[in-house]
Amino acid sequence: MSFALLSSILVDGVTYAMILFMITVGLSMTMGLMRVVNLAHGAFAMLGGFLAASIPQRLGVPVGLGFVLAIAVVALVAVLFERTLLRRFYRRDDLDQMLVTIGLMFVATAAVNLMFGSSVTSVALPEAFGGSVDLGFRSIPRHRLIVVACGLVVVAVLWLAVDRSSFGIRVRAAVDNAPIARAIGIDTTRIYAATFAIGAALAALGGIAGAEMLPMEPTYASKYLVILLAVVAVGGNGNLFGSFFAALLLGIVETSMKYMVPQLASAAFFLTMIVVLLFRPQGLFGRQA
Repeated sequence: MSFALLSSILVDGVTYAMILFMITVGLSMTMGLMRVVNLAHGAFAMLGGFLAASIPQRLGVPVGLGFVLAIAVVALVAVLFERTLLRRFYRRDDLDQMLVTIGLMFVATAAVNLMFGSSVTSVALPEAFGGSVDLGFRSIPRHRLIVVACGLVVVAVLWLAVDRSSFGIRVRAAVDNAPIARAIGIDTTRIYAATFAIGAALAALGGIAGAEMLPMEPTYASKYLVILLAVVAVGGNGNLFGSFFAALLLGIVETSMKYMVPQLASAAFFLTMIVVLLFRPQGLFGRQA
C-alpha cells in the first residue's frame, strides 16, 4: 500500500468517522439515558442539512449564520417533539417506541419532500471553508480538515460537560438510577429534554458538516438509519467514547474498502459490527446488563 493511498484512506476515513460520531452521539445518549429507541434521530441530521441549505437563500443571511440558525431550529423542534410526544412513550415497551419513531421518520421524509423537493440538495459552504491545504505529500480539502477539527472539539466539549460539570453529574445519576436521582431532587424531566435537544443539535451539525459525503435527500433518515444504529451498537449505549471509537473503527474500515474493493465496502462495515458484537455484545465501551 502506497503512502499516498494510506494518507487518503486516513483523511477520508477520519472525516467520515467524525460525521458519524457527531450524528450518532446524541442517539447513543438518548438510548442510554432515556431508554428510548429513537429511530427518527436521522431526521434531525436531515432537517439540519436542508435548513442550512435553504435559510441563507430565503433569509439572505451569511452561510455561517444560516448554519447556526439551522442547528438552533432543529434543537427547538427536538424539544417540542420530546415534550409533546416522545415523553409519553418512556415507559412503553421497545416495540411501541420503534413503531412511533419510525412512523415519525416517514412523516419527516414526506414533509421534507413536500417543502424542499425530491432531488438531492447541496449545502453551500462559507468561503473560508473552500480551497485546499497542501501538506506536502498531498492536498486536502480545507472543509474536511474543519470537519475533523469540529468532531474533536465536540468530543472534548462533551467530555468536559459529562465528566467535569454539575450537569454531567446529574446526567450520570439519571443514567445509573433515574428513580434515585429523582428522589434526591434531580429534575430528570429537564435532564431528558436538555440531553435530547443537545443530541438533536449535534445530529444537525453532523448532517450539515457531512452533506458532502452523505448528500441531503428526502430519504436521508431511512437511508442511513442502519449505519447510525450500527455505530451506537458497536460503541455501547450512552457512552461518549464508545460512540467516538466505534465511528473511527467503522468509518476507517468502510473507507479502506471503498478505496481497495468498493463492492465490499458495506459488507466490511457490517461484518466488523458483527465481529465486535459477537465478542462484546454490550459494545466496545458498554456495560454488562
